Amino acid sequence: MAQSQPWQEIPTTLSVEEFGQFVWPHLSKGRRGPGRKLSAHAMFNYILKALYLGCQR
Repeated sequence: MAQSQPWQEIPTTLSVEEFGQFVWPHLSKGRRGPGRKLSAHAMFNYILKALYLGCQR
């Protein structure tokens, strides 16, 4: 009998710890312009969600 493969889901959210470990070291902080209203962690999670859902009309 063939063994079933475990499904690997596409991540749509990262915890703050995962974001700090894997993503934050690769980002640079802007020097000019107004401050952000959302954290970089929240923006990254929104981008992941948009990529997962795709463009919808």
